[in-house]
Amino acid sequence: MINSHGELSLEQKAALVSGDGPWSTASLPELGVQPVRLSDGPHGLRVMMDGGGDNLGLAESARATCFPPAVAVGSSWDPVVAERIGAAIAREARAAGVDIVLGPGVNIKRSPLCGRNFEYLSEDPLVSGVLGAAFVRSLQAGGVGASVKHFAANNQETDRMRVSSDVDERTLREIYFPAFERVVREAQPATVMCSYNRVNGIFSSENRWLLTDVLRNEWGFGGAVVSDWGAVHDPVVAVHAGVDLEMPGSEGRNPPIIAAAVRAGVLDEDELDSAVQRVIGLSSWRGTADGDVDLDVHHQLARQVAAQCAVLLKNDGALPLSGSSKLAVIGEFARTPRYQGGGSSRVNSTRTASFLDSVVEYANAHVDFQPGFTLDGSGDPSALRAAAAHAAAGADIALVFAGLRESDESEGYDRTTLELPADQVELIKEVAAAASRTVVVLSHGGVVSMEDWHDDVDAILDAFLLGQASGAAIADLLYGAVNPSGRLAETIPRRLIDSPSAPNFPGEEGHVLYGERVLVGYRGYSKMGRPVRYPFGHGLSYTTFRISEFSVHVTGQDSAAASVRVTNTGDRAGAHVVQIYVDATAHDRVLRPQRELRAFTKVFLEPGQTMRVELPLDRRAFAYWDVPQKNWVVAPGDYVVQLGWDAESIHAEQSIALEGDLVIRELTGWSTLAEWLEHPLVGPTLREDVADPRFLYITEPRVVRVTGTMPMGRIIDFLRDDLPEGTFEALMAKSVAAPRPDIVPNSRWSSNGKD
Repeated sequence: MINSHGELSLEQKAALVSGDGPWSTASLPELGVQPVRLSDGPHGLRVMMDGGGDNLGLAESARATCFPPAVAVGSSWDPVVAERIGAAIAREARAAGVDIVLGPGVNIKRSPLCGRNFEYLSEDPLVSGVLGAAFVRSLQAGGVGASVKHFAANNQETDRMRVSSDVDERTLREIYFPAFERVVREAQPATVMCSYNRVNGIFSSENRWLLTDVLRNEWGFGGAVVSDWGAVHDPVVAVHAGVDLEMPGSEGRNPPIIAAAVRAGVLDEDELDSAVQRVIGLSSWRGTADGDVDLDVHHQLARQVAAQCAVLLKNDGALPLSGSSKLAVIGEFARTPRYQGGGSSRVNSTRTASFLDSVVEYANAHVDFQPGFTLDGSGDPSALRAAAAHAAAGADIALVFAGLRESDESEGYDRTTLELPADQVELIKEVAAAASRTVVVLSHGGVVSMEDWHDDVDAILDAFLLGQASGAAIADLLYGAVNPSGRLAETIPRRLIDSPSAPNFPGEEGHVLYGERVLVGYRGYSKMGRPVRYPFGHGLSYTTFRISEFSVHVTGQDSAAASVRVTNTGDRAGAHVVQIYVDATAHDRVLRPQRELRAFTKVFLEPGQTMRVELPLDRRAFAYWDVPQKNWVVAPGDYVVQLGWDAESIHAEQSIALEGDLVIRELTGWSTLAEWLEHPLVGPTLREDVADPRFLYITEPRVVRVTGTMPMGRIIDFLRDDLPEGTFEALMAKSVAAPRPDIVPNSRWSSNGKD
């Protein structure tokens, strides 16, 4: 292989596709190939200054700004939030000499129990894809490469190193691939990280269909595929499948194996050359430490973006707070904030701002703090609750800070329940019984149940995990300095068993069946009629909005555009998220959800301001993945475009008719009688071509209800002796005599409805 670095020996090539230690690519100084430095960092850098450390988040790292994790960013529904975080992380990475940041995570929140849900954006692929692409574009505009992860179907921590995600192709294409596809097509990330798990029995690191056929050949990915740390089992098979860089390094064990495989003809040297070229290509992201970072500015940025992410779930007039109100602040999280998750993304933050530190900016009256519970389970729970209830009784309003302790959720293991810790549930109930008004502020990475106490409290602010400035951002929201504008990016169910994935999570005997198929999250709750506590897309505000003049117009044979006027009718500036869903259930050839989010935008308006918003709905907004055709298909006919306050509350809807695709399917003996009769080429003349009275009888409409599902091969056997030889063979040939279906190739992709 000859390149700008000179000619590489086979041993040198093999060395380059294996990392040098935990955080660096290999180098060949004699040929000018310099190492590229990687770091964890989906919401802040985790840099090991000495080059050592681990990938589990157990070792101490250099200090960096901890921005809101993905669970919060997803709830912002705002690409600008993702962009601002990406740009800031790029500045800190450049200053630290980091070239590639491992993030974002765009895996779908299949189950509310996944221990790593705090690191993922949404249960919906559109929200995940749009925000993930925004982060990558901004990060890379700052001169730092991204690593979108974990590809693919990595939706649990239980047995994550070996479990097989058994999932049909249509579900992969419609639910688990689109976020990755959008990031690849729109943002061109430097790397894609393959996951630990198997996909339908094949490790992701050894899955050529996944890494080469789909990722490269279909989506046009031109960067390097890097393995998750320790995900490579057979280095030769991995290179053949499409893994370019094994991380971390194998301490010299695997390069000789790869070289020997090439010499033995087991591995094509051209495949190794391609991997080497892509690894060398990462050097374009190399940079030197680039100046100082103003960490004060970044802390303020962390506060600003965090306030855009929290979701006001309930408010019976208790919020916003008045500065003169006498407060009882209850819960250890008010003093010791829970603001990030555990594992490889854990950031050694530059500072923290608790609510107790920050409330002094707003409170003019006395603030009585009671811990209510301890983080380590020590102390007398009854006495702690009694003191908290006493403080609540003497205050104008009680604020209870509750949530999950860090040990309750982390990378590496899944949760087993949605419940808050029992001592916190009892605390909320006792405080609510004693207080005039009670507001609950939640901190957690995965959704939690509220059923035991929801109706006892006056307001609930879901803060998720908001990063190092969480306490200050929560104060800004509670006192109305910032208007809540977050929306749920995942459903909060009433019961765990109602979750569509519940019967099959987390699997058994090394396999997890994705039995809910495309009915993930809100798609499943609505389709199966299961009530939820709060639906996907829900979120309240301190101001009010009027949405009016909703209309939809067709823009092509397979596209449309929706338009709506949004007016801020309140007395505060605020933001409204316009949510456009599509109901395609009129087309019953395949299972379709009741509705699917197909477009959204977040609109910021001053009091009294009005804005008209138009959102394009491109081909993919109406398409499903047709497995036999191996392509996206828009069925001709009617679709209902819906304007939703959330996934359950539809404000307005309009039906449109699309020309769609003419799909001409090849007929065989296994095709049913109904499929023969409905075929656009064969169907119109089938009865004339086969005029046998027995055939005409079984094709009568009243009889087809019984005979329509019969394979034509069985009917041919019934009629063969009385028909001219070759009758049905000629008809089968006729079924493919025309050009292939009128389907636009996979390369057609648009985020804005324009081609």
